[in-house]
Amino acid sequence: MTATDRSIELINAAAQAAADRLAHDIIAYDVSDVLSITDAFLLASAPNDRQVKSIVDEIEERLQKELGAKPVRREGDRDARWILLDYVDIVIHVQHSEERVFYALERLWKDCPEIDLPEDAVRTRGKAEEHAQLNGGVEGDQS
Repeated sequence: MTATDRSIELINAAAQAAADRLAHDIIAYDVSDVLSITDAFLLASAPNDRQVKSIVDEIEERLQKELGAKPVRREGDRDARWILLDYVDIVIHVQHSEERVFYALERLWKDCPEIDLPEDAVRTRGKAEEHAQLNGGVEGDQS
């Protein structure tokens, strides 16, 4: 079984929205073979809480406006360290860079096929590391 065309459409729109809001290290996995509850995961990160919220808001707005999709659940808003958007067909994780490193979700899903993403999203790979080096290796809540 593979992710549906609708899931791929949602993932690509969400990835582009995240890239437009300068998310780091955007990647998506087709988890349909190992999970029955969803088809795909999108992972993205940002160096501060405000940017995490901005990315999530842009994804939510874009999917609603362009594809008529609303999340059935949104979790993690209060702290904005890890916000999850559940669209049933896809689940989106936008994490603060520190949480992304600590929880390393990529490790859990590394055996699942990666989903091809828009070029803007692909170009975000390695941005978290680049940002950390530019800021002396310390990521805080300042922008």
